[in-house]
Amino acid sequence: MQSHQIEMLFLDLTLILLLARGLGTLAVRIGQPPVVGEILAGIALGPTLFGGSLAHTLFPSDVRPLLTALASVGVALFMFTIGLEIEHQALRSTGRVSAGAAIGSTLVPFLLGIGLAVYLLRDHPSHNVTAFTVFIGLSVSVTAFPVLARILSDRRISTTSLGGLALASAAVVDVVAWVALAGVQAAAGGGSGHWRVALIVPFVAVLVLGGRPLLRRILLPGGVAGPLGPGQLAIVFTGALLCGAATEAMNLHYIFGAFLFGVVMPREGATVLRSTIHERTTQITGFLMPLYFVVAGFNVNLSGLGPSQLADFGAILVVAVAGKFGGTYVGARSQGMPGRSAAALATLMNTRGLTELIILGVGLQLGLLDGKLYSLMVAMAVLTTAMTGPLLTIVLRKPVGVPAWDAQTQPEPAHAAEAFS
Repeated sequence: MQSHQIEMLFLDLTLILLLARGLGTLAVRIGQPPVVGEILAGIALGPTLFGGSLAHTLFPSDVRPLLTALASVGVALFMFTIGLEIEHQALRSTGRVSAGAAIGSTLVPFLLGIGLAVYLLRDHPSHNVTAFTVFIGLSVSVTAFPVLARILSDRRISTTSLGGLALASAAVVDVVAWVALAGVQAAAGGGSGHWRVALIVPFVAVLVLGGRPLLRRILLPGGVAGPLGPGQLAIVFTGALLCGAATEAMNLHYIFGAFLFGVVMPREGATVLRSTIHERTTQITGFLMPLYFVVAGFNVNLSGLGPSQLADFGAILVVAVAGKFGGTYVGARSQGMPGRSAAALATLMNTRGLTELIILGVGLQLGLLDGKLYSLMVAMAVLTTAMTGPLLTIVLRKPVGVPAWDAQTQPEPAHAAEAFS
């Protein structure tokens, strides 16, 4: 690495962190999750402004690979935390309401997304129509679990019945989304080594049957969680990165390996341990993830959009919002959830945020999205995330409740209305 590269790298890191922190703080002050401001920071530093001259001046071509490498580490650790947050019990014993909401929240937007893909193919032809169609359906079906959890925490409703239902539903949707994305990548990847995708089956078996017991012995000696030492944390990070490297070698994206490693982390008796690992990892991803927004912003160009692109954006937004809201609402209502409660849950499930950006990044890497369509999909992700807070405020002006028979995991009685701040 040459001296000027080091100079520009350090200057770029400083600029990215300051701008991301500033816009993230501003977003919080206007009632938005910080990720909205951070994504906007990435877009602002891209080619959207000043015809790309600002981006080329601030981020020379010989520095961008360094930023991309650091961003990749951040995404891998972020996906590890996503897997770490997935509650196995929530997936196994999901109540009827959250199961109905998860099915509706996935199936309806996916089917509408297939129709959207047929419409988009007119101006955005693809070398693999089937993979493109499935990918578009998947991309409008996503719910951002971490952003949703942050919104629930900020609203102080994460421990309520509605919050529990939203988290359980989002966990199911997330797992389905990542599995489906792996299938799309396997179909779109092609190449002479496509057979390596089949190695994911023995890889998962080794992780579950061998990796999980080994992690329990290392992290929970004697079955009791002690203080998390530097050596143990290094083992956790090493495992996440090695699993990411393994799935990348299988012609799958590295995010899947990191995610799977988080999923197989010990659960029973490890609540404090998981919380500590999550806190330590978040401190690192808090530094690295703004880099990903900038790297993603390099491919977002919202300048010079014509009537055709604006029409495409309108169609994308309508399908994304109507499919997600309508599917969740109908799914929850079909299981007896009151109307306003179902509307609140549907509003929460419409959150996309960073999860959507990661999925769109995979689509761009696979060549399923061109630059214009990628930019429009990113704009949709930002707008649907930004609208969650204001819509939730409107819906939750009065208390809402959940059905009593879903109390197997949420014990509040059916007639007990919950107050939300």
